Amino acid sequence: MSTLPGHVAIIMDGNGRWAKLRGQTRTQGHKQGLEAAKAVVKRASELGIPYVTLYTFSTENWKRTADEVGFLMNLIKTHLRSELDFYAANGIRVLHAGDLSGLPPEIAREIVDVGARTAHFKRTSVILAINYGGQDEILRGIRKIPETAIKNLTAEDFASYLDIPELPPVDLMIRTGGEKRISNFLLWQSAYAELYFSDKLWPDWTGDDLSASLEEFATRNRRFGSTP
Repeated sequence: MSTLPGHVAIIMDGNGRWAKLRGQTRTQGHKQGLEAAKAVVKRASELGIPYVTLYTFSTENWKRTADEVGFLMNLIKTHLRSELDFYAANGIRVLHAGDLSGLPPEIAREIVDVGARTAHFKRTSVILAINYGGQDEILRGIRKIPETAIKNLTAEDFASYLDIPELPPVDLMIRTGGEKRISNFLLWQSAYAELYFSDKLWPDWTGDDLSASLEEFATRNRRFGSTP
């Protein structure tokens, strides 16, 4: 593939439905979804995609049952702690997007720790969007801007107040599970993103599914508002 995106964002949808179809609990779906995430991230790293953002836990996901939220928080914590060899083998730097202050302190510490431990890896940066919402990120960014800077603020200036200032715009946004919406994900960064919707439930995704989405992306004519 001669035209690869620099930044792929993925809404990993369908874990619960995948489990229900198999008579399993939602937690089993989340576990299998984690395996799918590793397979897709590994393929992205092999292909040399610089940035991959995974919508891991949204600001709206707190509305789920206490049992499911607790399981997801524990899954995040244990995954961060246990996958350092995976990150090293695939040259993966882990970054975080979202409001750390709204997370349980032990989860926030794990996120900061894994970021420090992987900071020297250069092949692919994987951004875990945890306690993340696009509107929330924009609002938090606005609150950081000095009043004296507002009058002459540019789009480039504003981007420097977002969670990861160096994060490039999203080139390709993928959503699995058959839904066709972006669900408050990377709203600022996705202004000109190409959208790819898959009916396949997230736990069934493999590296080949990522490759198929990239092949379609390579056929898109991206004009960014210019004439054809």
